[in-house]
Amino acid sequence: MLYWALVFLVIAVVAGLLGFGGVASTAAGIAQVLFFVFLIVFVVALVMGLMSRRGPPAI
Repeated sequence: MLYWALVFLVIAVVAGLLGFGGVASTAAGIAQVLFFVFLIVFVVALVMGLMSRRGPPAI
C-alpha cells in the first residue's frame, strides 16, 4: 500500500510540473489517503504484535 501512495505522489509531482493542476491535486489527495491508511494498518499491526508477545518462561 505504501508503494501505491508513492506512485500517486510521483504522478502528482509530474502532473504538477506539466501544469495539470486538477490531475495533480487528485493524485496528491489519493496518495495522502493511501499513506494514512498504510500508517493506521502499520500501527494496528505493531500494537497487535506487541500484545501477542509472550513473557519470559518461568523457571
